[in-house]
Amino acid sequence: MVEAQLLSKNQQIVLDIIENAKAPLKAYSILFNVQKKGINAPQQIYRALDKLIEIGKIHKIESKNAFVACKNANCEVSKATAFSICERCEKVEELNDLKLSKYLSSYSDKTGMKYKKYNLEFFGLCKKCK
Repeated sequence: MVEAQLLSKNQQIVLDIIENAKAPLKAYSILFNVQKKGINAPQQIYRALDKLIEIGKIHKIESKNAFVACKNANCEVSKATAFSICERCEKVEELNDLKLSKYLSSYSDKTGMKYKKYNLEFFGLCKKCK
């Protein structure tokens, strides 16, 4: 489990914005929302995002180039994430599936490659949009 870490002022501001967002946020949307709090440079946002990803507080949705807060209390590995994404409303949910995690952690392809990092995105329609 990730130890509680003290966040810098910028990291806490960025985390608060992402945690309160209703949808994944892109870096420049985050920058727009935090300019009144003294964060004015994209580099400040990207540094905060990188650290928040590294310590497992947020995840990057690669297909959207956007960020979401980690809502999985059991999420211990920031390098192993899976998401379900609704193609209609774009709702994103972090998957917490022990069977999937176990399978992927021991998966190796036919060349013998063993993977240390993955970011899976499953697309479909959520219950509300079906």
